Amino acid sequence: MRAETLNTVEAIKKSLKLLAQRMDWETAPHRLEEFNAMIEDGDLWSDPARAQKLMRERQMLMDKVETYRKIERELTDNVELIELGEAEGDPEIVAEAEKSLKETREFAAAKELEALLDGEADGNDTFLEINAGAGGTESCDWASILARMYVRWAEKKGYKVELQSESAGDEAGIKSAAYKISGPNAYGWLKSESGVHRLVRISPYDSAARRHTSFSSVWVYPVVDDNIEIDIPASDIRIDTYRSSGAGGQHVNTTDSAVRITHLPTNIVVTSSMKSQHQNREIAMNALRSRLYQLELEKRNAAINAAHEAKGDAGWGNQIRSYVLQPYQMVKDLRTGYETSDTQGVLDGDLDGFMAATLAMGVEGKSRADAQAED
Repeated sequence: MRAETLNTVEAIKKSLKLLAQRMDWETAPHRLEEFNAMIEDGDLWSDPARAQKLMRERQMLMDKVETYRKIERELTDNVELIELGEAEGDPEIVAEAEKSLKETREFAAAKELEALLDGEADGNDTFLEINAGAGGTESCDWASILARMYVRWAEKKGYKVELQSESAGDEAGIKSAAYKISGPNAYGWLKSESGVHRLVRISPYDSAARRHTSFSSVWVYPVVDDNIEIDIPASDIRIDTYRSSGAGGQHVNTTDSAVRITHLPTNIVVTSSMKSQHQNREIAMNALRSRLYQLELEKRNAAINAAHEAKGDAGWGNQIRSYVLQPYQMVKDLRTGYETSDTQGVLDGDLDGFMAATLAMGVEGKSRADAQAED
């Protein structure tokens, strides 16, 4: 077997070892049996929230077990094919098996990275807020492009996307929008997107076709599980109602159905304007609970807290990522150095490379911190 192929085999084995450690492979079958026993309980659905949480945890474990077995099976099958091809002097069999083995290595590496999403709230659904920054109409248009980008990314992941609120720009785009994105590890993947995003392009709104720089900010925070208690005294909040409108001022409501909740101690403001006043109030309260929970997470993690403070206003000097469409094509993350010239692909939702690079950087930093603590 060629040295390159042996290295591929060792890389896959390394990924399998990490996946086994992360899911506690030895106890996984027993835990699945426990899940199945609980699901067969006739009283399970008397508490829908608990039942849904249980079903989700069971499915996540089943997916991890199946992923491990798939990688293990493909490794074994392809190694056997290579050995068979070498024994029979058939280079075509060897070449095909080596190609398949490389694909397995890429798949295993992706799943290894995904397994590192083990933060306290990484597995949760998430809220995503986008706000236009400096740049007027340009930034409102940029905010709408970002919103489309994240919706496309979520849809590719098979996540459920719900628009919570939206404020249309005066001439184009949006001033702000808030989404709830639901799916496995939604918060874990998206949390690295919080920050200011900078766009450089030839303005479609400038008759002189000059180059413009626009900014919009993104804020991500986890949906709080029912088993996490966040106490919000009524005296700490102010609830306002107002009339909302759809994009471009269409479908204007004649009643004050939109809801804005201000948390007075922190000055956090959340809104919901897409449903009835009662539903909007519930949505906004859930969003506020999640924002306060995010603050608590930040207090426990100095690195996250520092990153949040460094985010600042949506303007020069605070951006985490730069999207340049003119005079050249490049999207670059300023934290990791990860970049690509496929700007259209990124704006169509191809963000996994950026998220993976940030996640890997965070894991490396954590590992170094742990090593220093041991010393």
